[in-house]
Amino acid sequence: MVTPKRIWFPGATYHITARGNRKQEIFRDKQDFIVYLAILKDCLEYYKDDKYEIIAYCLMTNHVHILIKTTVREISDFIQRLHSMYARYFNKKYNYVGHLWQDKFYAELIKSNKQMLDTSRYIHLNPAKAKIVKKPEEYKWSSYAMYIGKREEKIISTEMVLSLFEELTYYGQNDNDYGNNKAHKKARKKDHKNNQNNNECMKRERELYRRYVETYFETSSEVQPKNGCTSEEDPKNGCTSEAQ
Repeated sequence: MVTPKRIWFPGATYHITARGNRKQEIFRDKQDFIVYLAILKDCLEYYKDDKYEIIAYCLMTNHVHILIKTTVREISDFIQRLHSMYARYFNKKYNYVGHLWQDKFYAELIKSNKQMLDTSRYIHLNPAKAKIVKKPEEYKWSSYAMYIGKREEKIISTEMVLSLFEELTYYGQNDNDYGNNKAHKKARKKDHKNNQNNNECMKRERELYRRYVETYFETSSEVQPKNGCTSEEDPKNGCTSEAQ
């Protein structure tokens, strides 16, 4: 069966999911997570002229989620380099023979701003839904801490998602839970126009995002973007969405 060609255009953003072969663990200790992120940083540098942007990520025991924006080049070479380099490291360290990754990676095209927000939330809630941590900010191997200002990491670009809070009117079950959208939009435009108080603007956006993620987690039994990855909450399971 021929795999359909992946849709790509300049600026296309994808939710990438890749899992270990036969659902095996791809991260066995702390060093493995650190090495994977170091290789991710190396790939961004290697392809710096192609200007890829990592919007969000979460590294689970046997699978990874990456939300990534392209600019001038399709995504395949980037992900293949990332995962082949990590596989070489893993195979050497653990004297492993065979394929580390199962099949090809999965790539879902992000088609709307709402889908972008929902997917970032889904990615960041993986560890909490798997009951590895009580709160998503407690999980070290995801980008959520960067979104709420708890940690800084140069490889992550949060602006694309955080800026959506001035553009979207969708904030979940109750708009009041996520701040006054009109007031926030007006304040953000004023801050950026005057190039002042940008720190306050960022604080507002981070708080809105934190509520957007954590309120949803507290009130919903399902954490899955529409038409998105259907990965089980258990970190031993991987994503079952169709490859593109």
